[in-house]
Amino acid sequence: MGRASNTAISARMPSQKGKCEIMSFSGKVREELAGNISPARHCQIAELAAFIGMCGTIVINCFDHYSIKIHSENLLVARKVFTLIEKTFNIRTDISIRRNILRQSVSYAVIVRRHEDALRILQATKMISGNKADTGDIHPFSPLVIQQICCRRAFLRGAYQAAGSMSDPKKSYHFEIVCSSPESAEQIQEVICSFGMDAKIVNRKRSFVVYLKEGSQIVDILNVMEAHVSLMELENVRILKEMRNSVNRKVNCETANINKTVSAAVKQVEDIKYLRDTVGFDHMPDNLVEAALARLENPDATLKELGASLDPPVGKSGINHRLRRLSEMADKVRQEQGGLL
Repeated sequence: MGRASNTAISARMPSQKGKCEIMSFSGKVREELAGNISPARHCQIAELAAFIGMCGTIVINCFDHYSIKIHSENLLVARKVFTLIEKTFNIRTDISIRRNILRQSVSYAVIVRRHEDALRILQATKMISGNKADTGDIHPFSPLVIQQICCRRAFLRGAYQAAGSMSDPKKSYHFEIVCSSPESAEQIQEVICSFGMDAKIVNRKRSFVVYLKEGSQIVDILNVMEAHVSLMELENVRILKEMRNSVNRKVNCETANINKTVSAAVKQVEDIKYLRDTVGFDHMPDNLVEAALARLENPDATLKELGASLDPPVGKSGINHRLRRLSEMADKVRQEQGGLL
């Protein structure tokens, strides 16, 4: 089979021109990964293995002939699969486009119809061994194609493009890949964890979801998949969020300190007025009377400002000591007054 030209590829695949929809962050990641084609054939095979395992169907007819169909509702994914098969195996594929008017959606299928071509791909991706296999002998993911680190990176790129998504980092941090079987989920989890991340699995209806929720780990997975532009965008969002959180923490701390200071000043004024109205200031030490009068005249002043207003000035700890003594005297008088009653 002759090698398909770039013109043929462009002519057979639909175009995205004319679309002006705002793309989600998850879509931007997928778009970036779709444009990343590894120059190494073994990495191309690893990525293609992920596509076939995640969103592919392998059919064996009554004559033991194979065919492969890879489905996606994303044009970028269909184009990536089309290009990978052409570049890696020099195989031309058929493209099927189906429009659902009710759902207003479009689905794409990249189809390898020739038995010999499908057999070459399945053997290269280690999904079958030998020239024949029953449907039960087909392995979705073989560890043989992801032995090298670069191949594991390519594999995760394919898995994400086929069945992954990410939340908008401005709102939350969440990365996931949806699998149809627990075995597939465990294999993808193992690959992610091999890069030092702590991926989890959760059962969601009939699917098994491999996910990450920490911002730092999502940065790591983007780096592993080599989505560097998206990584920088995420890091910028994280920096802005951290700055905002830092400012909020400082504001909250200062607000709490102000509230504490105001509450203390109100209590001091109440105690001083109580002493003035009950026992008076005549028998108090001059330094306490001076502090009491200063607080009554400056109910909103801080301890530092209050101490500075005295003659001679008194330090923060000194004025605080005097006001505390006044509060203790007020509490003692209240107890005595209560006992008399």
